[in-house]
Amino acid sequence: MSMNSMKLLLASATAISGLAMSAGTASAQEITYMCSSDGTECATAREIFDRFQEENPGVTVKIDEVPYKAIVESLPVQLAAGDAPDMAKVTDLGGLSEYYLDLSPYVDAAYWEKNFGGTLDWYRKGPEDKGIYGLHSQLTITGAYINKTLFEQAEVEVPGPDATWEDWAAATRDVAKKTETQFPMAMDRSGHRIAGPAISDGAKLLDENGVGILVDEGFTTYVKKFVEWNNDGTMARDVWASTGGSAYQAADKEFINGQLVYYYSGSWQVAKMDEQIGDAFDWEVVGTPCGVGGCTGMPGGAGIVGFASTEHPELVAKAIDYLAQEANYAEMTAKTKNIPAHAAVAAKGVEYSDASPAAAAALNAWSAQVSKISPVAYAYQGYKNNRAMFNISVERITQAIVGELTVEEAMDRAKEDLKQALAETK
Repeated sequence: MSMNSMKLLLASATAISGLAMSAGTASAQEITYMCSSDGTECATAREIFDRFQEENPGVTVKIDEVPYKAIVESLPVQLAAGDAPDMAKVTDLGGLSEYYLDLSPYVDAAYWEKNFGGTLDWYRKGPEDKGIYGLHSQLTITGAYINKTLFEQAEVEVPGPDATWEDWAAATRDVAKKTETQFPMAMDRSGHRIAGPAISDGAKLLDENGVGILVDEGFTTYVKKFVEWNNDGTMARDVWASTGGSAYQAADKEFINGQLVYYYSGSWQVAKMDEQIGDAFDWEVVGTPCGVGGCTGMPGGAGIVGFASTEHPELVAKAIDYLAQEANYAEMTAKTKNIPAHAAVAAKGVEYSDASPAAAAALNAWSAQVSKISPVAYAYQGYKNNRAMFNISVERITQAIVGELTVEEAMDRAKEDLKQALAETK
């Protein structure tokens, strides 16, 4: 073989090798899922996505597990800067809708409408939008947990299902005093969390046209009580007062450690309570106290969305759709100890096989609370500007708690904040 022929042969082989490598690279696709976890959400997603990868050779789903605070504060900045992951677990369902990938060209829309019809609107840009954008992976409802053991030790009767906030405040103060427990009550530092109690006290939050108003008589009524309780020792004051801005702060550690009689949070905490309390004490779910507006918590939760900026829209849609299939969704719901938003899964019931009796009872108690949710709460959860209202609530109520403003001044400032926020959205 001549030298020229050998060179040509080597060049051809190199070219063919390069084409093969190029083809292999093209077929290999990686997408990133930004996930936060209240218990086992990210680990469960990993298990299911491992099967997805096995069924789709060359595909990799990378899970970037981050604190919830990063989802709330960092993800919106990344989206605005054009530096987003391919998909993420989100809780600001309507507020981030401008960035979502429409899944409908890639999925069975009839299946999604049939099984997720109640939550699809929460992800849409408005009434005219019929796209499919988010898999509601965690249907949640806000409400309370109590340390049942402390009530028994104090020999104080647990208030009934029609009890008011005043009833619960009195009972928990009594329990805390008799058992020398540090805190009677606590509520997560969250505008979403305080909304249910405010609605129960008559707050409307939106006007007749569905536009945010936030402050009205009912809202102010509850805020006055809440501020007073934070300053007289009824509420664990540092949960709200020790943090600035609109930052989220939970009180789950205080409850788990037995320092708290009554904890107002939500259904997503069940897995953590089940795992971390163990047999240290008996706990149970008691829902939301009542008022003139009912006994409502706030619906909500988290959903898994893709972002329009992804380079792999079809793959992202396929991955999310895989989680949405009935068997996978049922597995995800059972392992993460959540309430299903999938109609068929809900109708058949979820077998929480690895849940303790306390956790199973808690999940059933949360499911029973769903029927008490006010239409006002559903409307507020679906309102596209609710994130701004949540943040305003936290910031101004905190200022009233720490004494920077009176309640009246805080409410006036909140009205002005919202007016400005709505003007900016236009």
